[in-house]
Amino acid sequence: MPIATVGYDARTGRINLEALDGAVTNETAAVLVQSPNFFGVIEDIPALAQIAHAKGALLIVSIAEAVSLGVVRPPVEADIVSMEAQSFGVALSYGGPFCGVIAAKEQYVRQMPGRLVGQTTDHDGNRGFVLTLSTREQHIRREKATSNICTNQALVALMATIFLTVYGKEGMRELAEHNLAKAAYAAETLSSQPGAKLLFSGAPRFHEFVLQTEESPGLWAKRLFDNKIVGGIELSRWYPELRNATLWCATEMITRENIDTAAQVLAAGLVEA
Repeated sequence: MPIATVGYDARTGRINLEALDGAVTNETAAVLVQSPNFFGVIEDIPALAQIAHAKGALLIVSIAEAVSLGVVRPPVEADIVSMEAQSFGVALSYGGPFCGVIAAKEQYVRQMPGRLVGQTTDHDGNRGFVLTLSTREQHIRREKATSNICTNQALVALMATIFLTVYGKEGMRELAEHNLAKAAYAAETLSSQPGAKLLFSGAPRFHEFVLQTEESPGLWAKRLFDNKIVGGIELSRWYPELRNATLWCATEMITRENIDTAAQVLAAGLVEA
């Protein structure tokens, strides 16, 4: 099955809707989009869904940062949603295991791998959970199974469950707002330095942003590292046209002092942390 990619809008950093509309045909199986995307920009999911569904294609949305759902509207127009929930209290562990999440509209439930747990009430009216649907392949045809539930996955799920229980709905929103505020402050502070500017400011973003500098990233990255700060990822590796552009991220773990120090290093060379 052929796979086609669509470019981004130079002003917003979002998918180019006109190009996407031209690329999607009646033969298209699905449109897959990440939001927030590679540039940290939040995509216009309703517009993408309209384009995909008008041609009979599914819309699949991939969420790389689960914490964003604390403030970002969920992609309810999508047919399938995949998400990485590592930031829900799951340690990095030298590259894994992480916490993958998949969701789908009801008509696709029986095509999903794994086991589905449902909520019910017991004889006394107390809330309880039961195994609603389980693929028999997992137990009797292991070599052809669509999924396999192992101990590591259960431990990761437990970590995420504890994290979400501790934070709760309001705590998740507060955590997301911290990320949003830190990134906004970092973007404003760094882009205000001489020779630096913020790209893709025409669309909302979460905790990542793209900064372009007159100085080569390799030069200021060394100065930042000497101050125990890891600078942005140079984007020209994937997008040659984005010369001297770097992708930055600021989470709740980053302090205002860290951001101010990074700005000073960018502007004036080595500064003692």
